[in-house]
Amino acid sequence: MIEKLAKYIPKNALNLVQEILEKHPLVIKIVNERTTKHGDFKRTIDNKVQITINNNLNQYHFLITLIHELAHFVTFKKNKRVKPHGIEWKRNFQHLMLPFLNPEIFPQDILPLLANYLINPKASTGSDVKLMQALNSYDDNSGKSFIFELPHGSRFLFKNKIYKKGNIRRTRFECVEIKSKKTYLFNQNAAVEIIEHNE
Repeated sequence: MIEKLAKYIPKNALNLVQEILEKHPLVIKIVNERTTKHGDFKRTIDNKVQITINNNLNQYHFLITLIHELAHFVTFKKNKRVKPHGIEWKRNFQHLMLPFLNPEIFPQDILPLLANYLINPKASTGSDVKLMQALNSYDDNSGKSFIFELPHGSRFLFKNKIYKKGNIRRTRFECVEIKSKKTYLFNQNAAVEIIEHNE
């Protein structure tokens, strides 16, 4: 398993990840990008457990997502049925993530933001705008902008569809898909290709 993960996570994190997987063995599948989530933990029909993680994440984002999902598994093993991102999960995530808070694993621009996020981790790293900006800076987003950077009313391209940016609703932007006129919620850190500014 660790051989499969080696190309997705920082080299200096491999031994720590291997230690966790030796204590908590399970199936990890690397899958094509899903727009609604970076990873998930679930029980399969035959009552086994597995983690899936998107293959398009940069090595730092992939590692955080992996530990996030492993914390779900550890929480499930210890507590069975509890809130998915309740206090038990938060504690397990913090405990598992702590050894990775290391300048040999994460760059200096991510470390303090990640440490701050871990004080009270949320269901999605996307809820922490500064951390996501730092993580996204290591993506290959050539020619793309983040939705929160675009002026209200801008048109942008996302997955071959054109949208118009609308109002913010809590942490996401309401964006209308031009062709269908349907409204979709976009994470403010979604990387999109701007077409035009238009109030």
